Amino acid sequence: MNVAVIGSGTMGNGIAHVFAQHGFSVALIDINQPALDRALATITKNLDRQVAKATLSEEDKAATLGRLTTHTSIEAGVAGVALVVEAATENVDLKLQIFRDLDQYAPADAILASNTSSISITKIAAVTKRPQQVIGMHFMNPVPVMKLVEVIRGYATSDAVTVKVMDLSRQLGKTPTEVNDYPGFVANRILMPMINEAIISLFEGVAGVEEIDTVMKLGMAHPMGPLQLADFIGLDVCLAILRVLHDGLGNPKYAPCPLLVNMVMAGRLGAKSGEGFYQYTAGSKDLVVAERFRK
Repeated sequence: MNVAVIGSGTMGNGIAHVFAQHGFSVALIDINQPALDRALATITKNLDRQVAKATLSEEDKAATLGRLTTHTSIEAGVAGVALVVEAATENVDLKLQIFRDLDQYAPADAILASNTSSISITKIAAVTKRPQQVIGMHFMNPVPVMKLVEVIRGYATSDAVTVKVMDLSRQLGKTPTEVNDYPGFVANRILMPMINEAIISLFEGVAGVEEIDTVMKLGMAHPMGPLQLADFIGLDVCLAILRVLHDGLGNPKYAPCPLLVNMVMAGRLGAKSGEGFYQYTAGSKDLVVAERFRK
C-alpha cells in the first residue's frame, strides 16, 4: 500500500518512519528539499537507535529507508497513493489549502487524513469534494514510541473509512481510539486545560516551575511535569490549541494564561527555541529552570 505524508517536521518524519517500518511505501512531501534531507537524517538516526537497542535489524533498517521517497510537489507525491496523512504546521488556512490541493491531485478513492491536534475535521473536510473520506489521525509525539492514535470522525466521515483507518493504525502497532469531532477532541481537551492551569499556578505565584512539575510527577505519576511537557510540545502550539478550545466551546475556562501569551509573543517557545519554562542547551540532558523563573 502506498502512503503519502505531508510535512517533514517532528510529527511528519515520525509518521513516515512508522509507516515505512511496517511495510508501507511512503512518499514524504515538503516544500523544500533541505527540510526533507533533515527529516531523512532524523529517521536514520532514530532507526540506528532501534538497531542499537536490538529492536530492529540492520536489514530491516535498510528496508525501511528503501521504502521512503521524498517530493517537493504534492501532485507528484500523492500520485497512486491510497492514504495521505497531513502533518503540516497547526495553521487552519494552511491545512485548508493543503486539503484543497489533495482533493485535486490525490486519487479519487484515497483517504485524506489530518494529524491535526485540535482543528475541526469537519471544517477541513468541507473544502473537499470527498468529505466522507476525510478523517483525523492524531499521532502522539514521539511517533515511533507512543502507542496512541486518536482517530477523529468528522461529521461526514463514513463508517468504512473509519474502520479502515482503525485497522491501518493497528497494523502500525498502535492502539487507535475513536472520538468525535469536537474542539480539542479528547487528548487536548483534557491535557491543555491542565497545562494552562499549571501555567496559571506559576503566574499567580502558587509555586515555582520545578515544584509544580514535581507535584505532578511524584503525586500523579506523570512521567513529565506539565510545564516541561508544554516546552516539549511547543508553547506556540499549546496557545493555538487553547485558542481553538476557547473559540470553539466559548467557555472562559479555556482562556490561555497571560503568561503563556507573553512567552509566545517573546519567542520563548520551549525546547525548539532553546528556552521556555526550562532552558535547553544542545548536547545536554540536564533539566534547568529558565533564569526568569529561578527563585
